[in-house]
Amino acid sequence: MKLEVYNINGEATGRSVELPEDVFGIEPHEHSVWLDVKRYLAAQRQGTHKSKERSEMSGSTRKLHRQKGTGGSRKGDINNPLYRGGGRVFGPRPRNYDIQVNAKVRRLARRSALSAKAKAGNIIVVEDFSFEQPQTKAFSNILRALKVADKKPLTVTGAYDKTLYLSCRNLPQADIAPATDLNTYQIMRAGTLILAESAIEKIKEVNEF
Repeated sequence: MKLEVYNINGEATGRSVELPEDVFGIEPHEHSVWLDVKRYLAAQRQGTHKSKERSEMSGSTRKLHRQKGTGGSRKGDINNPLYRGGGRVFGPRPRNYDIQVNAKVRRLARRSALSAKAKAGNIIVVEDFSFEQPQTKAFSNILRALKVADKKPLTVTGAYDKTLYLSCRNLPQADIAPATDLNTYQIMRAGTLILAESAIEKIKEVNEF
């Protein structure tokens, strides 16, 4: 698949690049995408939730009244979950939500997500660019020039660029990531992918079997 290369002013440069078919041209495998997105979202959970159960409450352990003969229900101590302020029955406990997904499945998921974006025509290739210092307005102007400012753009760079990251950070709809850190969730969440020329080769290296 060939795509035209644009500059940061949104103008065609007259050049084109070939996107590797084994990364951007496969038939998307939806189940692997689902697995990888589920793995990513599960990994974002801290798992530090905790509530006190009956044995962990502070309070008297004296039996409130005798077992039989009162005409009322059986009761234990004041920490009984039926009482206000008592312990919680089967409350949440700290746990690890991580899900293991094979590396080959994760690569297949990324390739499937990239292929889906390419098939939908939601990929733009731009010349490599950078700033001398963080400039949110300049980055926003580039997105407007490319006509993707309102399409949840994800800019993929060849390498981590702190200046570009800081320039993009305050834009609510935009996101940026180096090609080596790109994940399936980011790709699927984005409306349009903006690929720097240097990122294409990096994406191929990371996602080839």
